[in-house]
Amino acid sequence: MSRRVRSVAITATISLALAGCGGVGGGDDGDDAAGKGAITTLGFSLPDEIATTRVDTFKKAHPDIQVTITEGAFDEQQFLSAVASGNPPDLVYMNRKLVGTYAKQGSVLPLDDCIATQHINMAQYRPAAKDEVTLAGKVYGIPEFYSVRVVYMNEKILREAGLSPDDIDLADWAALPALNAKLAKVQGGKVSRIGIDPKLPEFLPMWAKANGADLISADGRTAHLDDPKVAEALQTGLSLIDAQGGWGNFKAFRDTFDFFGAQSPVAKNQIAVWPMEDWFLNVAARETPDAEVAVRPFVDRAGNPLTFASGSAWVIPKGAKNPDAACTFAKTMTATDTWVAAAKARVDQRKADNEAFTGLYTANVDADKRIFAELYKPSGNKRFDDAVQTILSVQDKGFSLPASPAGAEFDKAWYDAANRALSGQGDASTALRRGQQEAASALAKAAG
Repeated sequence: MSRRVRSVAITATISLALAGCGGVGGGDDGDDAAGKGAITTLGFSLPDEIATTRVDTFKKAHPDIQVTITEGAFDEQQFLSAVASGNPPDLVYMNRKLVGTYAKQGSVLPLDDCIATQHINMAQYRPAAKDEVTLAGKVYGIPEFYSVRVVYMNEKILREAGLSPDDIDLADWAALPALNAKLAKVQGGKVSRIGIDPKLPEFLPMWAKANGADLISADGRTAHLDDPKVAEALQTGLSLIDAQGGWGNFKAFRDTFDFFGAQSPVAKNQIAVWPMEDWFLNVAARETPDAEVAVRPFVDRAGNPLTFASGSAWVIPKGAKNPDAACTFAKTMTATDTWVAAAKARVDQRKADNEAFTGLYTANVDADKRIFAELYKPSGNKRFDDAVQTILSVQDKGFSLPASPAGAEFDKAWYDAANRALSGQGDASTALRRGQQEAASALAKAAG
């Protein structure tokens, strides 16, 4: 997974078939429901066996469809320019939180006909993932991965402080400052070890949810950034950061971290407790197998497990020249058998490298059930084996921000508000009130 994350910097274009069209232009028209001819993609890369196995599965199943993968991260300007020019790719791989905005703009097509014609079983996808790609009752994306957040702990640091993972109670917000003081190392405003990292601004939705607040209404049309419970959540995290040198010093230290290598902040004992995506377990199992990592669910203030879920989706742009084949590709890439084949490839690769397989977590519930029933075996490393079970235990506790006609703009509004508070441009309530105005304006404009 770490290689997948690092792949966003890749800009080379790889053609999987000589006959495909280059660049981000569309492929040939399809002749039947499954499509024929050629298709191109944007925003997807081939960094590891999970990606390549699935693409190979598609190629074997549909030899009449030639596919060109334009590698690299999703680029909004490139995407919108291609749509405006009438020469878009046939498929785009993007963060699910962006889908609502592009659906409202008409830049991506509803997939209801695609789903019906090709008999895509939408019941197999997790509800939180489907919510992110469904706007006004229409589906605009086929979900891929399903990434949840859990709490990671460095047991070595906890032990030095006379604590164990069972002593870490993120439900008791009043006790967090004292706990943070035990774990952090700060001298003269300079941080040498983070105690508790609330992972702001990016995890504000999860902290707000833990406090009983949603940043936006379930229909994605009304912002709730001015809810006092959101401000309390932001202020709680802000207080932890202020006690660790303030945002400037804290962020500067955190920005030195490389979570993807053998010299991660876990290996260097630079962080004690922090929420993070599930993929880090995969990285830790490969890069730092001896690290004393413990994993627990994130919890709300009543102690109930919850998690913020996210991921990407396949969408078909307006003007795609081969939507039938594009639909077939999206269906195949997210199908149960395809995911199982990819997981098998990952298991084989990890076995060859003498590394632990810590699972594969997708938006396809049926695929995950088969992967963990047929392929997953405990590694013998209790920390990692327990962590896998923790991740599995919160899969059904996931929430996501619903699709919104101004999803991208709303995301920017709350993110900017949190950053203003972190950088000292007003307290949490003041920053969020301004964010509410910005978000409400964007949502009203999108509704008009």
